[in-house]
Amino acid sequence: MAYELHAIEAPVAADREAIAAPLRAYNLSQVATIEIKPLVIALRDADGHTIGGLWGETALDWLHIDLLAVPESLRGQDVGTALMQRAEAIACERGCVGAWLDTFAFQARGFYEKLGYSVFGEIPDHPVGSARYFLRKRF
Repeated sequence: MAYELHAIEAPVAADREAIAAPLRAYNLSQVATIEIKPLVIALRDADGHTIGGLWGETALDWLHIDLLAVPESLRGQDVGTALMQRAEAIACERGCVGAWLDTFAFQARGFYEKLGYSVFGEIPDHPVGSARYFLRKRF
C-alpha cells in the first residue's frame, strides 16, 4: 500500500475522526463495548456563569479526569474536593472501578494524593525543570 505523510497545520474534526476510526475498530475487536460518556460538573457563580469545574469521561470501567479548575478566590474552601467527590460518585454509579488523571509538578499533585490518588507514572523534565505525574485511585 502506498502512503504519504502530511503534517496538518489546521486539523478539523473530520481529520480526527479519520485517524480514530481504525483504532476504534481495533479496540472494539478486543473488548465487548467501549461506551465513552462525558462526565462534566460545572462550577457556577451566582449569575449562572461557569467559572470552573471538572471535565472528564467514563470509559472501560474507569473515570478519566481531563480538567479540574477552581478559581483562585474559591481555593482552600474544599471546592476541588467537592468536585472530585461528586465525579467519583457519578463514576461509581456508572460502574467504574477507579479514576485516573495527570498533573504537573507545579499544579496539584499533593491535592490528589490527599484524596487517595497515587502516582503510577512520571515524565521527568516535562516541562524542562519540572515533571508531569499520572495518578490513579481505585474505588
